[in-house]
Amino acid sequence: MRTRRLGRGGPEVSAIGLGCMGMSWAYGSADDEESARTLHRALDLGVTLLDTADVYGAGRNEELIGRTLAGRRDEYVLATKFGMRSRAGEARSDRPGTYVDTSPAWVREAADASLRRLGTDTIDLYYAHRRNPDVPIEDTVGAMAELVTAGKVRHLGLSEVSATTLRAAHAVHPIAALQVEYSLFSREPEASLLDTCRELGVALVAYSPVGRGLLTGTVGTFAADDFRPVALPRFNGDNLAANLRLADAVKAVAAEIGATPAQAALAWLLAQDDLVVPIPGTKRVRYLEENAAAADLTLTPAQLDALRAAVPQEAVAGTRYAEHGMRLLDQ
Repeated sequence: MRTRRLGRGGPEVSAIGLGCMGMSWAYGSADDEESARTLHRALDLGVTLLDTADVYGAGRNEELIGRTLAGRRDEYVLATKFGMRSRAGEARSDRPGTYVDTSPAWVREAADASLRRLGTDTIDLYYAHRRNPDVPIEDTVGAMAELVTAGKVRHLGLSEVSATTLRAAHAVHPIAALQVEYSLFSREPEASLLDTCRELGVALVAYSPVGRGLLTGTVGTFAADDFRPVALPRFNGDNLAANLRLADAVKAVAAEIGATPAQAALAWLLAQDDLVVPIPGTKRVRYLEENAAAADLTLTPAQLDALRAAVPQEAVAGTRYAEHGMRLLDQ
């Protein structure tokens, strides 16, 4: 597995990481046994960046990783996030009761809770999951930096913030990684975030790099507990039909390349810049192996152009999140 570095002074990680959210929440029922096999197989393949958050399954995802990989802690870079809270029940970006808490007090409390669930003394990369505009980013990052001094966290990250916020945060303490949605279907980071990351030496960790499943060929009937039709307008009615047509166009280009659509999409992201690290999510070994193989796929300039042209941004139907989720983004 090829590797990339998270920030100028951050850890070296696999060029393609593993998003673990779906193992415990969001994309249908959990299967802890298959998820455990997937986690172990990831490390065996050299996939070393594992991404979770305290909100995924209300802490269950962190617990899954902690107990499954208890004997292999030195083999992976552990990234988790804090800040998404709910006034009643499990926090979800599609629920109006969800809010963002990035207060210094919650930074410290959330980190200690994550460390307990993960069964570890140190979090390698600790992200603020979203930004609360009522809390100065300098205060939030200052509290996160105290965790570094205390040895509870090694490196800091932010998720879904603007270039302006990233600059302000980086001035307080070096930011190793910025996590944002980035794929053929979501190219917003190309407006300014990529350039800012290059300037500051910050890695761009791309979540949902295969369009939340649009490019896997598996989107069809949704399980009752799949959050996509509820929280993501791109997966509703005419929007979904339009986006699946775009996915078919990617599939045609991928077939000419000799790859699956997901592999082509991941290789396209890797080719955008050496600072980009995609973290496709899966709870299945077969998809993990398919995704990991994309790290060895090199695309020609013509192939890269063909993939970009297959998904014109003006043709993507629907916003990334429903109204409440969009309000949580620092745009």
